[in-house]
Amino acid sequence: MKRTLALLLTPLCLLFASPVFAHGDEAHMKKPTVVKKEQKDWGIAGDGKAAKRTIDIKMLDSMRFTPDRIEVSQGDTVRLTMTNTGQVMHEMVLGTQTVLTEHAALMKRFPNMEHDEPYMAHVPPGKTGEIIWTFNQAGSFDFACLLPGHFEAGMVGKIEVKAAKGAQ
Repeated sequence: MKRTLALLLTPLCLLFASPVFAHGDEAHMKKPTVVKKEQKDWGIAGDGKAAKRTIDIKMLDSMRFTPDRIEVSQGDTVRLTMTNTGQVMHEMVLGTQTVLTEHAALMKRFPNMEHDEPYMAHVPPGKTGEIIWTFNQAGSFDFACLLPGHFEAGMVGKIEVKAAKGAQ
């Protein structure tokens, strides 16, 4: 009886399992096209068409970004393109020093935490990622790789957003 039941259920299991195996290509792993726009202290997600400037940044296994200092003007929408030239995963997260420090502590507790915010890019070795951001707040802000050990090793940078003329 058990053998007959197993013979009957095997084709049914294969029928439902097959689509799972066929659905694993990378095309489905891309970020959603709808970006959540939420005002942060350091700006808001930007539209690619509005980006007037691209800044290329290298992510290095020496736990550094090159360049590690960026200057933009208030109101600029910038395409930040990060290339991971190393052999390990890196990420770039925009924020304030306080936000980044708090998030780095969370990453230590939950190292496999997924990131899907528009001010974050997780970049595998040899790959390129991007953040499109509108810097609508003047001030001094930060970026960092928050993977455990990277932040502590100094994989950080600064963004200076110069106030727009006439702004106070």
